[in-house]
Amino acid sequence: MTTRYRVEYALKTHRRDQLIEWIKGLLAVPFVLHSQPTAVYQEDSEKLAGVASDTHQRYAEIFRDVEGLLNDHIEHESTKAAGKSKLRLLVPPVGTFFTKLYLEEAFKYQDQQRHISRRRFVAPSFNDVRLILNSSQLLGLVRTRGLNLVTFDGDVTLYDDGACLAPDNPVISRIIRLLRQDIRVGIVTAAGYTEAAKYYERLKGLLDVMYSSTELTDEQRSGLIIMGGESNYLFRYDPSSPHKLTYVPREDWILEDMKAWEEDDITNLLDIAESSLRACVKNLNLPVSVLRKDRAVGVYPEKQGQLHREQLEETVLVVQNTVERSSVGSRLPFCAFNGGNDVFVDIGDKSWGVRACQHYFKNIDASRTLHVGDQFLSAGANDFKARLASTTAWIASPAETVQLLDELHSIQKTLV
Repeated sequence: MTTRYRVEYALKTHRRDQLIEWIKGLLAVPFVLHSQPTAVYQEDSEKLAGVASDTHQRYAEIFRDVEGLLNDHIEHESTKAAGKSKLRLLVPPVGTFFTKLYLEEAFKYQDQQRHISRRRFVAPSFNDVRLILNSSQLLGLVRTRGLNLVTFDGDVTLYDDGACLAPDNPVISRIIRLLRQDIRVGIVTAAGYTEAAKYYERLKGLLDVMYSSTELTDEQRSGLIIMGGESNYLFRYDPSSPHKLTYVPREDWILEDMKAWEEDDITNLLDIAESSLRACVKNLNLPVSVLRKDRAVGVYPEKQGQLHREQLEETVLVVQNTVERSSVGSRLPFCAFNGGNDVFVDIGDKSWGVRACQHYFKNIDASRTLHVGDQFLSAGANDFKARLASTTAWIASPAETVQLLDELHSIQKTLV
């Protein structure tokens, strides 16, 4: 019984998004009833077009109903009764929504892009629903309150895992476009460096283009900041610096609650995390080195690609569980995450990092903030906690980030 529990929960549930899985389940019924997989496309194209139309209508109706449940949930949240919403009863882990989501309209848009209704052998997938939720979130942001701040994860969001932001990266022109619109931009990354030179090395393409750009005003350039170590080090754009970034003293940006984080607690938590990491290294015979920083500790392989996903996830779950059960883990926020080829534990998390960016730019509201990242699973994913601080978009590659920002621009143009 214990073994089954561990397999079904510890190794699977943390790799699912319950809201997306629930919506997938709703869409499975019309797919089964209307897909007609035994037909061949050329047999009767007129009939197949009719089937696709019927399927599209059924999918749209489902998204319209889910949109209604989301609106009801938001209404319950506004009256401090979120636990009584029907959506919370159906999907207990569902979180907070800062804006209305236009799910039916988003589905119709994505159906044009991905032809979901025309598929007869492949049901609506996790990625289909994820992208529909992204589109609905963009519509909600632009139509409800407007957008003042966009924060980005680094690896896999702006550039490939372990790479740097090269000058020819297409996301650079999209970030410049955001700045030209007077939208602030924060890069909230797990990379925890205390020197501007290290961040310049990772973001050189963007920083150099900003420096030489004739399209940006000085005020717009000042709208770029880098939050490192999840929520521990802040740098602002500074054209007078040799690395085009200047360290911002912690007292100039930390939140009031962060002032209560005691140095002894930080040391104690990292000691517990390091001890747990070393135990995992020994138990799993991991070919890694342990790296201790002032506000983080982690393990990384000597050679790229030496670790398996299962080893990384096991290490994250063990360390997270160990720290959570400690007394210091209950009073000091931390983030244990799988970095793709390493595992790190940071003090704080991206909810604190995003909130700190909002605070630095004179308290931008969560409903006017968008965080874009690739890791939103419930454990071992460092973008997950950002959902507590802002609206979010879940992407799977830097190319998807470019598509998302282009879609955002297209929505903005329709409202001008």
